[in-house]
Amino acid sequence: MPSSTGPAPQPSAHVALLPSAGMGHLTPFLRLASSLVSLDCHVTLLRPLPVVSSAESLQFSDFLSSHPTVHCLDLHLLPFDPSSANSTDPFFLQFESISRSAPVLLPQLLDPLEPKPSALVTDISLASSVAPVSRARLHLPCFVLFTASASMLSFCASFPKTDNIPGSPFIDRLTIPPVLRDPNNLFTQQFSNNGATLAATDGVLVNTFDALEPRALAALNRGEVLEGLPRVSAIGPLMPLERKRGGSARARARELEWLDGQPERSVVYVSFGSRTALSEAQIKELARGLERSGFRFMWVIKTKVVDKEDEEGLEGLFGDGFMERVKERGLVVKDWVEQEEILAHGAVTVFMSHCGWNSVTEAAMHGVRVLAWPRIGDQRINAGVVEAAGMGRLLKGWEWGCGGEKVVAGEVVEEALREIMEDASVGACAARVREEAVRTVGVGGSSHESLAGLIEKWSKC
Repeated sequence: MPSSTGPAPQPSAHVALLPSAGMGHLTPFLRLASSLVSLDCHVTLLRPLPVVSSAESLQFSDFLSSHPTVHCLDLHLLPFDPSSANSTDPFFLQFESISRSAPVLLPQLLDPLEPKPSALVTDISLASSVAPVSRARLHLPCFVLFTASASMLSFCASFPKTDNIPGSPFIDRLTIPPVLRDPNNLFTQQFSNNGATLAATDGVLVNTFDALEPRALAALNRGEVLEGLPRVSAIGPLMPLERKRGGSARARARELEWLDGQPERSVVYVSFGSRTALSEAQIKELARGLERSGFRFMWVIKTKVVDKEDEEGLEGLFGDGFMERVKERGLVVKDWVEQEEILAHGAVTVFMSHCGWNSVTEAAMHGVRVLAWPRIGDQRINAGVVEAAGMGRLLKGWEWGCGGEKVVAGEVVEEALREIMEDASVGACAARVREEAVRTVGVGGSSHESLAGLIEKWSKC
């Protein structure tokens, strides 16, 4: 008779994950990896090195420390001359470097693996270079993790078409990221090539959920956006990582301790993401608006695109006694923070956000209203999703205020804050979205079942 104490069952599938550059791309990949491990998948994580930012390095280290069963393989990028690409953006250049290296390095890393991967999941920014080598050389099904909204996926699949996109009526020429208006820009070429590759992949995973983007998801899966597009699986909102506390724990605890001392639903949280830096003039006007509003606030401030270069002190940013005047009701920090923990805190009620997609899904998960101030990339379209869902407001004319462009006056900031803080209907919509988000990731929920279905499919590959 067989022994009842035989070897443990093998994981149901072995999935290789290849993320791209920047926290907006890395965070959902690591959250997906964690979700797969929790559902008994064996995960191999391909880590492109060197990374661009300190935040990425810390995120990788924390994740691997907290997930010892994940097999990490370092993908040491091949030499790359940035002058050969039409861009100075460090993250776009990293997309290009990974894309050029992957066809050479992926076979070297994945061919020797035992057990063989069942599938490869790569970032949308790498799709055009990774999908062909995955399918033709490695003989692996290739799936894309789209790290923005389903509406942005529709735009990507339709590009260069920019209006009348099924399921996303708020997309028009005004929502086009400025960089995509230059056909010679490196990112425009990457975006176009990757969008054109979508129909040649085996499936697309999106960090969203049915209740947040019902029309966009339905249009994508009915073939109305792009004929031949493979199944689009909504698997979000991807849950935050549980990690061991590293050297930055003291800084993170400081923000939470400050929030503990604030009244319930009284704080405006202000952050424009991991790679969006405000101009000095805009920082001063935003400070003036926060001070004039009288509301309690926590502001995570950033002055450089790459965090390794962000060394200026807080007093040097304001220099007019602002910190002293607001010290009883405001906290301003330049450290890396655990944003999801902040949004989960009961004191936070409004999120003034750039509308990076991770930020939107985190706000949705915790029922926090969003005051949308899109800055770059997909953020204007994501802000349209926020407004369409009723969980926030998009202030027309604020978008694309990068670098030396339009500066929003402090009085305008103050008025916008008052309106959203006093609008009970937005708060009610945000609470409803939260209920749907919690339901969809629970056992039997649509996103949970989508991910479970993918794992079952991969286990048979």
